Amino acid sequence: MKKLHNQIDRKVLIERMKQSDEERMTLSFYQYAHIKSPSFFRDFLYSNWDEMRVYGRTYVSNEGINAQISLPTAEFENFKKQLFSVTFLDGIRLNVAVEDDGKSFYKLKIKIREKIVADGLNDETFDVTNIGKHLSAAEFNELTSQDDTILIDMRNHYESEVGHFKGAVTPDVDTFREEIEVVTEMLEGKEDQNIVMYCTGGIRCEKASAWFKHQGYENVHQLEGGIIEYTRQVNEEGLENRFIGKNFVFDERRAERISDDVIAICHQCGEACDEHTNCSNVACNLLFIQCEKCKTEMNNCCSNTCKETHALPIEDQKELRKGKLNSNKIFKKGRSEALKFKSSR
Repeated sequence: MKKLHNQIDRKVLIERMKQSDEERMTLSFYQYAHIKSPSFFRDFLYSNWDEMRVYGRTYVSNEGINAQISLPTAEFENFKKQLFSVTFLDGIRLNVAVEDDGKSFYKLKIKIREKIVADGLNDETFDVTNIGKHLSAAEFNELTSQDDTILIDMRNHYESEVGHFKGAVTPDVDTFREEIEVVTEMLEGKEDQNIVMYCTGGIRCEKASAWFKHQGYENVHQLEGGIIEYTRQVNEEGLENRFIGKNFVFDERRAERISDDVIAICHQCGEACDEHTNCSNVACNLLFIQCEKCKTEMNNCCSNTCKETHALPIEDQKELRKGKLNSNKIFKKGRSEALKFKSSR
């Protein structure tokens, strides 16, 4: 029986991705739907996608599917045919990456989750498919220009830090679950105003729009296809681009540049910079913003402690990590007392 998971070493796969000259494309899609057997659906996808050399990260649950993937450009039509053969995915919008060299993912990973977007909501009467009104890029620009509109970035702090829409509220939060709570409190007493939400590709603001409709808000809107689709429409239709900076993405590219504006600063020296990196100390792996000068001086590390650890022989580093559970700080993105220009919470 075919193994429905990757069995090749991570380092080998990364090097293979870097060396490959195969033309590939990066895309994402999601769909909220009632899936009775996520495990069966997961295996069906893996079997088909593995044959087409699809790489990336996909989550499947009873509430739908969320996929960020790359695939050979030559397989795109075959991929769409297979995907559209699934009833609830027929004709689904595929968000194609803005800036893409095809080296976004190096292996295929499809996981079953309780929810495709963790939200902390426990309300059995909540219907995630009862969403707010979708806005095209033109409609988004028009509505967000009005004084009675509240524009909310439904992403996390490290995403909006490098890029966001002009005039948007950008909550300083670490998770979507936390953002739902913050935005709920912020919108109290503003039920009559126009509410517009956006995120990277649409999945988070779509769930948020459904939730606030469930809470009784009537004028709830979301940017269809998120920042990715907005950028495509702006470029194709010659519209005003109201997004400044970079669009953070969850793959090896880390971001797509949407405008030339650099709105963030290096977390170590304070100079203008919007380049995310992970600390080279594998026991840390903190995601933070680092300029080229600091990258050289700090050997791509977030602190002197990590720099010293990273300089040790590999075996010594492994000894230091022994017995330490959850030492990796990957989920503390940009939050560290060692970062002078980014305060920890």
